[in-house]
This record gives sequence, structure tokens and C-alpha cells, in this order.
Amino acid sequence: MNKYFAEFIGTFWLVFGGCGSAIFAASFPELGIGFAGVALAFGLTVLTGAYAFGHISGGHFNPAVSIGLWVAGRFNSKYLAQYIIVQVTGGILAAFILLLIVQGQQGFTGVGGFASNGYGDLSPGKYALMSCLLIEIVLTAMFLLVILGATDKRAFTGFAPIAIGLALTLIHLISIPVTNTSVNPARSTAVAIFAETAALSQLWLFWVAPIIGAVIGALIYKLLEQKQTDL
Repeated sequence: MNKYFAEFIGTFWLVFGGCGSAIFAASFPELGIGFAGVALAFGLTVLTGAYAFGHISGGHFNPAVSIGLWVAGRFNSKYLAQYIIVQVTGGILAAFILLLIVQGQQGFTGVGGFASNGYGDLSPGKYALMSCLLIEIVLTAMFLLVILGATDKRAFTGFAPIAIGLALTLIHLISIPVTNTSVNPARSTAVAIFAETAALSQLWLFWVAPIIGAVIGALIYKLLEQKQTDL
């Protein structure tokens, strides 16, 4: 049970820290952290979470990552469904607590988009479905490549969380204007439930695209490993 609880807390931390920064601090009057600050916040949640819980659960905090690691042969299938369940549940709890907090603001009128992901009218930059699908696939594939490479037994030890956290920061710097950045179905599901938009109707994309991307990234890395063995 320890590994499941660690994934629950780690995903809670990712959603609470990353989405919380977008909800409370991104456009705070005169002191807003903007897109760069939100991107860094997401990266820091993964970096700190991986150091805190990685030795217990592997530090996935993301259903797409768990699926990608399974495809790459780095994760036992008997844990896969349970990991996805606790990741989504941890994210939802974080979003619910964020909802309770934001309702305490003086003059509160509603949560609006609530840091949810979207395409078309729900995209921050009004990007079309295909653009959003493509960027989520590509960025999740690259995220898996970084994760698999940084955690390879031949890589420098102790630095994997830094590489992974910085990769997630870069991913957000690229794609916040396009989809508000998902690459994580648990993160997308958690806030879509409470958003006052049509985010739930678009949630399918933020499951399908990250999973496809994760599988592609895992297969590419397995090919790279094979080529290394051949040498």
C-alpha cells in the first residue's frame, strides 16, 4: 500500500502546486507569475515529489507515465490499474481543496476555467483540435524519453528528478498557450470536474493524446536501447 499512497500524495502535490499556481498566482494584480512561473511550479512539483516519493513508488504521478513505463518494460502490469486510480483520485482531492480555498476570496463569483485544459474556444490561444492533439502527443513522447533516459541504470545517479522536473517546465513553457498543458490525464481530469466550462466534454483528448505520446516515447526508447545493445 505504501507505493499507492505515495502516488496519491505525489499526484495531489502536482495538481495542488501546479494548478494552484495557475489559479492563485498567474495573473495576480501586479505580482502575477505569468506563464513562466506556472511552468516552473509544475516542474518543481515533479522535481520535489520525485525526490520525496520516487524511492517508494517510482514517482510517476501521471497515468500516461505509468503506461509508458509499462510499455518500456520498466513497470509491472499488475500495478498499472491501481496506480492510475490513485493518481486520478489524488488529483481530484487536490482540485477539490483548491476549489474550497478559491471560494474564500472576497467577491468570489465563480471558478471559470479553473486551470483546465482545452482546445478550440477553451484553448488559451484558440488553437484547433488537431494542433492541440499533435502538441500533446509530441510533448508527452519527449517527456517519456527524458524520464526513461534519466532513470536508465547507465545514467548519472541522483539527478533524474532534476532532469524530469526541468523537462516538465520546458513542456509547459512551450504549450501553455496551446492547451494550457496537460501531458497528464490525472491533472486534466481533476480540474475539469470543477471547471465552469465545457472542459469535461473535451477531456477525452487529454487522455488519448498523452497516452499515445507515452507509448510512442516508450517504443522509441526501446529502439534506442536495442541499437545501443547492437553496438
